[in-house]
Amino acid sequence: MDLSRQKKAPIYEALERFRKLHVVPFDVPGHKRGRGNPELVNFLGQQCVGVDVNSMKPLDNLCHPISIIKEAEELAADAFGAAHSFLMVGGTTSAVQAMVLTACKAGDKIILPRNVHKSAINALVLCGATPVYIDPKVDKELGIPLGMEVSDVKKAMDENPDAKAVLINNPTYYGICSDLRSIVKLAHEHHMLALVDEAHGTHFYFSDKLPCSGMEAGADMCSVSMHKSGGSLTQSSLLLLGPSMNPGYVRQIINLTQTTSGSYLLMASLDLSRRNLALRGKESFEKVARMAQYARDEINAIGGYYAYGRELINGGSVYDFDVTKLAVLTHKIGLAGIEVYDLLRDEYDIQMEFGDISNILAYISIGDSIQDIERLVGALADIYRLYAKPEKKLFSAEYISPEVVTTPQTAFYAEKESLPIEKCAGRVCAESVMCYPPGIPILAPGEVVTKDIIEYIRFAKEKGCSMQGPESDDISHLNVLKEGTY
Repeated sequence: MDLSRQKKAPIYEALERFRKLHVVPFDVPGHKRGRGNPELVNFLGQQCVGVDVNSMKPLDNLCHPISIIKEAEELAADAFGAAHSFLMVGGTTSAVQAMVLTACKAGDKIILPRNVHKSAINALVLCGATPVYIDPKVDKELGIPLGMEVSDVKKAMDENPDAKAVLINNPTYYGICSDLRSIVKLAHEHHMLALVDEAHGTHFYFSDKLPCSGMEAGADMCSVSMHKSGGSLTQSSLLLLGPSMNPGYVRQIINLTQTTSGSYLLMASLDLSRRNLALRGKESFEKVARMAQYARDEINAIGGYYAYGRELINGGSVYDFDVTKLAVLTHKIGLAGIEVYDLLRDEYDIQMEFGDISNILAYISIGDSIQDIERLVGALADIYRLYAKPEKKLFSAEYISPEVVTTPQTAFYAEKESLPIEKCAGRVCAESVMCYPPGIPILAPGEVVTKDIIEYIRFAKEKGCSMQGPESDDISHLNVLKEGTY
């Protein structure tokens, strides 16, 4: 990484120059630097709306960059050790989908863990690729899916030598990492692309004390959520390419679905955040790791809770662990994670990243302080004292192995009917159902609905998990394939 070049922020600098020109706007957006919408100015401020501008010659164009955006992408590639990078303004969802759509056409196979984010499964709906799912091992005590075992990946590759790619989560939402180097090596030995969803791994690129990053492992493409741990604005991400990829073709794929009106607010935030990480990321993320470890130690000292960390590493399904993640098991105090999540928000004004059946997750980042950590620890101690109940058996896993009948695209576009969910057992689902976050489908199109899955959905709804996916707003009905159509 060239640190002298990394001090530049070409999009930000161009916007600052543009701001001083006082150009009369006869282009979009229609608020005309805020003059047409004073309420928006009052809410966001003149600084913000004044640079919410359209693509023009001095500011380049995201669809086909030739000047400042091109330079910003080159700087991002340098900072992340990639051959090329793209600024993504549709979030990491658009980056994951660009990876899948680049690697696969209709009928192609792709190997992926079933606990992928919904963006990957939705990409299969769009392109018609056939998934070869690897069911992850599950830690039944924690109720979380683990990483991909190298032996399971090899078996899938040997049985599907015509697969075009393998997709790896690095890390999972809970901080679990697979043996990324070995999986990438296996993919290349089998002439497959290695695609890495690093929505939760931006910080891996800026500290040698954290798990291996996708580019370091030799991956072909990586999707990086800069807005999560990297400090940029929500919905801004990066797509990184290794040297084997054709950036011109990838750009064409991105342009199939990404907006032609790229937000300069999002792009400038990527530019500034990249500069910040390149210059100060190492010390920042090592501080984050120390704060998260302090939090684990303090929470575990309360009793009842279990804030887990590197002790989970087993060399296989937990090859490594992201120590910046603060996931806490709650069910031993008789409360589901979502119940503790609700208490923290409603009674203590503390907003967690999510609560599931068994866990809560605090996202510790460069914007947190030790005072914030201490407030969280104090609130958890209070909840333990005031609300703890005798431990009761909750669901043993957040992941139920699916029975796949047909591809997501075939199921999504097939003839279907809507049935009350309790009457769907044995039928093939035509849509996704998930708790969001984390956005890992409990059901995906093309999978058999079972009694266990129906009971899990009912239990998650009862506990207050945010459910998404079906057409039915209250998740009382599911779209299933008409009998005889599969």
